[in-house]
Amino acid sequence: MVGVPNVTRADAVAAVRNPLAFIADRWTPAPRTVQRAALSALVMSVVIVVTGGAVRLTGSGLGCPTWPKCTADSLTATSAMGFHGAIEFGNRMLTYVLCAAVGWAIIAARAEKPRRRGLTRLGWAQFWLVMSNAVLGGIVVLVGLNPYTVAAHFLLASALIAVAAVMWQRTREGDGEPRPLVGKPVRQLVWFLVVASSLLIAVGTVVTGAGPHAGDSSEVERMPLDWETVAKLHAVLAWIVVTLTFALWFILKAVDAPRGPLNRTRELFLVLLAQGVIGYVQYFTNLPEVLVGLHMLGSALVWIWVLLVLLALRERPATTVGLPGPAAEATVGSNA
Repeated sequence: MVGVPNVTRADAVAAVRNPLAFIADRWTPAPRTVQRAALSALVMSVVIVVTGGAVRLTGSGLGCPTWPKCTADSLTATSAMGFHGAIEFGNRMLTYVLCAAVGWAIIAARAEKPRRRGLTRLGWAQFWLVMSNAVLGGIVVLVGLNPYTVAAHFLLASALIAVAAVMWQRTREGDGEPRPLVGKPVRQLVWFLVVASSLLIAVGTVVTGAGPHAGDSSEVERMPLDWETVAKLHAVLAWIVVTLTFALWFILKAVDAPRGPLNRTRELFLVLLAQGVIGYVQYFTNLPEVLVGLHMLGSALVWIWVLLVLLALRERPATTVGLPGPAAEATVGSNA
């Protein structure tokens, strides 16, 4: 039977002063463990967006009418608050699960050997985004679901998804200098795609802020815009994103690009098609809550895949860390 090692006073002091360094000195995770930790943070960042949408779509946005407590007298939801209180409080509790996932990603990244400071910074960036958005979520409640604060809340969640996606990709790469797999014109086209996708998400928050799903059964302020007109602008931007994606796929095929960028672009195109079908069906069926929720999930997936396409345009060899880069799946192709 293996004995438990003694913990000295010096060990205890070191653990209190710098717990991450203390753990890193005594544990080296496998590369796959670090990848899974980063993926768990990414998955939870998407889950919190979807559950936040469920709060709004069930009219539970003010189920807990104050913050940080649920009511003036109770930290948690009470039975008297019913369904809406349980939904809103449950979503608040999921923030702690998200924090745990991000914390696990930070610990795993910090403990990896050799140390990869870039990964740790990406983990801490997620932590501060989560904390900022938690405070902003409280402000959203305190101002009665003001649509502009709700839009900012969603955009900050999208920023969290972006950082989490980058960290997950970086765990599967080395730390060598990035080497482009395609030519500059192709990379510029992808940056246009990223900008168009960002605008698509931003205009989507305006559709939400002006649309019928206010987030609570009581009178909630809406953006003074015709939501159907904004929805049409949103659809135009969606078609621009689809067109750019199809053009990118065609160009990558024409220049015999590596398989990595081609695969990510094809996957993005399929995600966009599914999102487009959901978007049009929900528009012509008067925005049923289930389809709106699926559309929010689709928005997060589109954003992730746009970023994966961008990151697939280069490789980072494992010069300092013995991890396979994305070029392992790519065939050698000529530059555009």
